[in-house]
Amino acid sequence: MDIYIGRLNERDAQALFAFECNNRRFFEQTVPGRGDDYYSFGTFGIRYKELLKEQEEAISSFYLIKDGSGIIVGRINLVDIDPIKGTAHVGYRIGEAFTQKGIANEALKLLMKLAPDLNVTQIQAKTTSDNIASQKVLVKNGFERISINEEIGADSGQKLTFFHYSRNL
Repeated sequence: MDIYIGRLNERDAQALFAFECNNRRFFEQTVPGRGDDYYSFGTFGIRYKELLKEQEEAISSFYLIKDGSGIIVGRINLVDIDPIKGTAHVGYRIGEAFTQKGIANEALKLLMKLAPDLNVTQIQAKTTSDNIASQKVLVKNGFERISINEEIGADSGQKLTFFHYSRNL
């Protein structure tokens, strides 16, 4: 499947909200949930504007992954950008109907090409220990696992094991 990544903008809010709602149960199988209030459009809209402000301030850079017809198939983000250290953290999620098609792999490749324009020379990532698909995408793109830790999930209160990865560009 041919995909492209485009920066988050105001006109995609409604489509992204629908994407998030449609994939909520699927996402929550492998990543900590975002809480029920996230799935109210009013709250989502407030958070969306906060993301756009963060992007404007160059703290983060958010992208929607779209197919050739412009349908959102996923998201990929660089957050906590530190232009002095040259570091950022990557996060991504692919909609359930679009998994196992190489989309996360391709989107990460595209993002790594854009990262130097944001003064990012090292990308860090973390994933839950049971998110095998994400681990495979990171390793396939040259990320190395650098540590493991346990955290209590903010919404679930459950203990989660996280694998941390890093890649120099």
